[in-house]
Amino acid sequence: MLDMSMFRDHADVIRADHDRRGLSHDSIDEVIRLDDEWRRSRYDADQLRKQRNEAARGIAEAKKSGDESAANEILERVTDIGAKIDELSLYSDECLSKRDSLRMGIPNILHDDVPVGEDDQKNTLLSLHGEKSEMKFEPRNHNDLIELNGWVDLSRGAKVAGSRFYFMQGDLARLDMALQQYGSDFLIERGYTLVQPPLMMNREAYEGVTDLSDFETVMYGIKPDEYYLIATSEHPLTAMRMDEIIEPSELPIKLVGVSPCFRREVGAHGLSDRGIWRVHQFTKVEQIVICNPDESWDHHEDLLTNAIDLWDSLGLHYRVVNICTGDMGTVASRKYDLEAWLPGAGSYKEVVSCSNCTDYQANRLRMRYRTSEGNSAVHTLNSTAIATSRALVAIMEQYQNEDGTVAVPEVLRPYMGKEILESL
Repeated sequence: MLDMSMFRDHADVIRADHDRRGLSHDSIDEVIRLDDEWRRSRYDADQLRKQRNEAARGIAEAKKSGDESAANEILERVTDIGAKIDELSLYSDECLSKRDSLRMGIPNILHDDVPVGEDDQKNTLLSLHGEKSEMKFEPRNHNDLIELNGWVDLSRGAKVAGSRFYFMQGDLARLDMALQQYGSDFLIERGYTLVQPPLMMNREAYEGVTDLSDFETVMYGIKPDEYYLIATSEHPLTAMRMDEIIEPSELPIKLVGVSPCFRREVGAHGLSDRGIWRVHQFTKVEQIVICNPDESWDHHEDLLTNAIDLWDSLGLHYRVVNICTGDMGTVASRKYDLEAWLPGAGSYKEVVSCSNCTDYQANRLRMRYRTSEGNSAVHTLNSTAIATSRALVAIMEQYQNEDGTVAVPEVLRPYMGKEILESL
């Protein structure tokens, strides 16, 4: 969330950002009003405490001098002060709770270079990578390829767990594992520390990394323990330093997380989202950076470079887009997406999301670093390296042959020990 100083000293910046997003100023104004009420009630309570302390001294002096009448007179004047203090304290707590609850839903300040637009149709193209495969046959979509080769059993997955769950088997399952290993090795060589995170988080930690009022609908909650299955390793890896003061010598912290991810994916989806494209469980290799605020935009470009170099090495055709205001969520200040070309679907679809969240998550997580002027919020960044199920779709569709076989990208052949995926 935004630091409270932004509302007190730079409310015009927040209002201008809401104008870019096409949002009302009502929540901003209410946060400021509640903050004023909170500060006023705390001040009034402090003044009453001073009166009570002065009265206590006056009563003690009067009794010491034997003037019971004066002592009783003072006592009568301050009899109800305790009740008033309790009332003001309760009111100030209510104002604080409402203020911060509203503040949690107010989005991050967007970077100046975020394009203005209503939805994803207004995202702007940054670059194109690789070449579209010149196929002299009608390309199959990944649904046809997994069925033809027997690599995914959707019906039995639905039988034991429900729709959008699946059994992956044979060489496609091996290729999934190869992608995990290759993506991890790729980032480890660039100075990232490999971490396998817990697959569940408590509510407090989850509220620190995302807007649960919006994101909770796509997450799996676990009752009665009040945990959530993680939707991405970004969330536990970012939250792992919550409530900590980080020494400057530790920064930047660079992590690569590998984990299963769980999402409900509610709502209707198109034909191209079927198969293993939009599923309830998948594996992801994720990049995380926690850094000094002065360096975060350089790290954002580094994360994008890592993703580009990784996907270039797979020999895939894709594009990089700059996400517009209408397609941005609550947390990120700027976001790039990589969208892979799917010949069978005849469209580009998102495979990587690369975000700078500035101090938004750090403020919610109370995550600071030590400075000579005091403790200050770090910046947090995240980027997909490989969401394996979507990478598999891109590989299948771009590396397919006319007979329905699929070639293995060259960089993955040492992990697979073969050049062509075998059917079951």
